[in-house]
Amino acid sequence: MGMGAVAATTREDEEAKKMEAGEDTVGQKLDAGALFVLQSKGSWLHCGYHLTTSIVAPALLSLPFAFASLGWAAGIICLVIGAVVTFYSYNLISLVLEHHARQGRRQLRFRDMATDILGPGWGKYYIGPIQFMVCFGAVIGCTLLAGQSMKAIYLLANPGGTIKLYVFVAIFGVFMVILAQLPSFHSLRHVNLISLLLCLAYSFCAVAGSIYLGNSDKAPPKDYSVSGDTQNRVFGVFNAIAIIATTYGNGIIPEIQATVAAPVTGKMFRGLCLCYAVVVTTFFSVAISGYWAVGNQAQGTLLSNFMVDGVAVIPKGLLLVTQLFTLLQLSAVGVVYLQPTNEVLEGLLSDAKQGQYAPRNVLPRLVSRTVAVALATTVAAMLPFFGDMNSLIGAFGFLPLDFAVPALFYNVTFKPSKKGFLFWLNTTIAVVFSGLAVIASVAAVRQIALDAKTYKLFANV
Repeated sequence: MGMGAVAATTREDEEAKKMEAGEDTVGQKLDAGALFVLQSKGSWLHCGYHLTTSIVAPALLSLPFAFASLGWAAGIICLVIGAVVTFYSYNLISLVLEHHARQGRRQLRFRDMATDILGPGWGKYYIGPIQFMVCFGAVIGCTLLAGQSMKAIYLLANPGGTIKLYVFVAIFGVFMVILAQLPSFHSLRHVNLISLLLCLAYSFCAVAGSIYLGNSDKAPPKDYSVSGDTQNRVFGVFNAIAIIATTYGNGIIPEIQATVAAPVTGKMFRGLCLCYAVVVTTFFSVAISGYWAVGNQAQGTLLSNFMVDGVAVIPKGLLLVTQLFTLLQLSAVGVVYLQPTNEVLEGLLSDAKQGQYAPRNVLPRLVSRTVAVALATTVAAMLPFFGDMNSLIGAFGFLPLDFAVPALFYNVTFKPSKKGFLFWLNTTIAVVFSGLAVIASVAAVRQIALDAKTYKLFANV
């Protein structure tokens, strides 16, 4: 090993020790939330695992449903635009984070970025609350979807079974309480590697199921026209855009980059390349094969099209395995999106001057995380129509956070020339997607109003 490599290793070891001591690489004091939950120890591979788990989630099984409101051409165009813009936007956030770290302040949280770049009000009253709403909403959504997957597995094994949905939601909630006790974001790296493999597995199973169904006589007639009157079709387009935005959404890019050991330069880009290799492989294959198989009869999730009147229309074993892989990955996705909540609770309740595993800090961590998961589980069981709510969360949360805000951060931080292409590209992205966020939010609220008559607390759907 050369002297340069030895020096680099020594420098990284010293930086890691600084972080563990309550300081990052430029000597900042950290609160307990950042110190214990957002430990900066990971590699670019770990970053890729976290990114993939937070983006490539079972929400991708709703892409054929979005295509049903858009048609082939618009569906593929929106999917491509979503991939390009989010990859670009996430890299903008990474560049801004790296710039501020070099200037003497490494920002570890989205609200830190907003506070430093746009002012305290933005972090406290806009970015912080929206991020918390998006992330905790994702935890609730994962818990509900997992309960539905468990119920589907149960009905496949025991047709005519009478156990209610909320029972399965509660069972998954108990498992989530255990998983939530993993102390830091970095401690999820092995869980998220398994999650990456699981998302590939259920996506390939979904594609196989779509090909089987599309070639069988059990498939609905292949009709790719956009159904409904003009008003419903217009609102359907914006609802579909919200679904695609939610599917590509992340909302925790700064927190993921915070887990990377210094120096961070270039590591996020490599992690994003790994993530988007999986994104392109899964999103496009599932969306295209699923829409090809069922056309405008696509339901909210592709797995619902694989069962008709409680009977599997693809090989039962294939559907069972797909549901199982989906269920397992949902636990990883849920605990990843619980990290911002954990970080806030740790900052409020733990003492940074004592060790992470000191009794003074372990008990509040155990109680607070259990209560947070119990709350998410209760909401999921009470509101099994939370999918409609998630469309609103995606429109109001993911569209601005992941599409519009990164471009604004970059322009304010680097101040590119107003005569240059980059400034106007970023400005266009920020304006267009802010407008889409408003319109898609209206469409989501309209859908909630239309479906409200079917809502029932603790419904067995």
